[in-house]
Amino acid sequence: MELINKQLEKLIYENVKNIFNIDSDIEIQSSNKKGFGDFATNFAMVNSKTLGKNPREIAQTFIDNFSENDIIEKLEIAGPGFINIFLKSKFINSEFKKIGKEDYDFSFLDNGKKTIIDYSSPNIAKRMHIGHLRSTIIGDSIKRIMKFTGFEILADNHIGDWGTQFGKLIVGYDRWLDQKNYEEDPIEELERIYVKFSEESKNDPELESIAREELRKLQSGDERNNRLWHEFIDISLKEYDKIYKRLNITFDLYNGESFYNDMMPDILDILVSRKIAVEDQDALVVFFDEDTKLHPCIVQKKDGSFLYSTSDLATIKYRREVLHIDKAIYITDERQQDHFRQVFKIAEMLGDGFDYEKVHVWFGIMRFKDEVFATRRGNVIKLNDLLDEAKKEVRKTIEIKNPGIPDDEKEKISEIVGIGAIKYFDLSQNRTSPVIFEWEKVLSFEGNTGPYLQYTYARIMSVFRKLNGENIGYNEESEIILESDIERDLSLMLLNFPNIVVKAGETYRPNLIADYLFETAKTFSTFYNQKHIANETDLALRNSRITLASKTAHVLKAGLDLLGIKTVDRM
Repeated sequence: MELINKQLEKLIYENVKNIFNIDSDIEIQSSNKKGFGDFATNFAMVNSKTLGKNPREIAQTFIDNFSENDIIEKLEIAGPGFINIFLKSKFINSEFKKIGKEDYDFSFLDNGKKTIIDYSSPNIAKRMHIGHLRSTIIGDSIKRIMKFTGFEILADNHIGDWGTQFGKLIVGYDRWLDQKNYEEDPIEELERIYVKFSEESKNDPELESIAREELRKLQSGDERNNRLWHEFIDISLKEYDKIYKRLNITFDLYNGESFYNDMMPDILDILVSRKIAVEDQDALVVFFDEDTKLHPCIVQKKDGSFLYSTSDLATIKYRREVLHIDKAIYITDERQQDHFRQVFKIAEMLGDGFDYEKVHVWFGIMRFKDEVFATRRGNVIKLNDLLDEAKKEVRKTIEIKNPGIPDDEKEKISEIVGIGAIKYFDLSQNRTSPVIFEWEKVLSFEGNTGPYLQYTYARIMSVFRKLNGENIGYNEESEIILESDIERDLSLMLLNFPNIVVKAGETYRPNLIADYLFETAKTFSTFYNQKHIANETDLALRNSRITLASKTAHVLKAGLDLLGIKTVDRM
């Protein structure tokens, strides 16, 4: 199914070529103002200098000489020289029927690149908390969007399974572990002793030295410390898998920091041999040109230990040489912007094997009660608790709105809608803005929320339950009758779905899809309130409106799936 704006681009280009004998890039925009057409182009304004004429004059010449076709009903000039485009109803009908029947044609995208997306990345031996939510679900949504548009994607959970926290955990394990608690809830106990270490080390700084020694032993292959390390990882991954299952999140790779540990000495050798890294105060440091405005980057401390920068460079090399990646996308919070600027610059300096396309997709911090979450302070909102709370609150609403639903179905609905509500709240925000988590906004059944969209979808499903329950015959693949503005608006909005997905993928902004789904749901609600559907006595009109409802449900479901949100048939 070729996107409408692409069909328009071709048609406008051909006419521009024939009328003015020039080659021009054509930009087509959807119109969002009543009376200003279905689409618009600024061709006349862009080419005013090239053609040496006033934009409105160019536009008029274009309209006067535009060839007859099966797509465009009429063209009108607006403002300083915009050309508004009105589509033929027959063309809208023919394209509308393809929704859900044909795959969208995204061949115009540069989607031949094998792309890896690096997201979630929790640190081992800590529960996933609300601070992990954004990377996990933004990364998953970007993965879904890019797959939908034809990219070959690998999802990599680059877990934090190496580093200073393991020395601290081993000290805590030896000094403060409650064996009974460890057997009953191992991840809870590991997190407790980690927080305990932070508290105790404030009064006893010697603990930090002891922890560094335990880490050194681990890195040197000490059998006991290695066994504990593997034990902590296994415990953590089992816990994370439970969360990922609830969130409907999957990965292709779990190559954590430790996976690249043996590769890092080679990275240092390359950096030193090419004089990119130099010795400074007994450490190895990369200095950048002044115009980069980047701070020096330490790649090896004076005690011989590596840093995240070294690990990331090893990762970049491995992904290119072994996985044959063409592009890498990193999903982290805003605090890592300088880090990735440094790493990407070093990769550029290294050249072949390192210098392929890399993008850092950063997001604003999520806050709750004016605090940033930190495990070491023990003030976190555990992600599992958050999901449980959302489920519980949705269950209360369902008990009021639809008490007749069987208990097992209420349980399933509550889980899907509750988790969907949290995901939607996050993904509907501007990615780069900070997010203040507020339960009232998350769980509301009104406004731009997950429950509102779920309810809209369920409302459409209720139409089909009524039709089937009353044995009312219908055809949900009928010709649509565009007898009113609302029916035309809804049709065009549904046809615009793939364009929105493309924009969301190009900008790494799932909120564009969320905004679109909200506007679609509002438009459908207006249509639902203005027009009879199941009760319409005119058979042609009834089938037309049923088709509109059916295609709306399809697009809502497809859009929510791109956000990683499941749907329910009733609420």
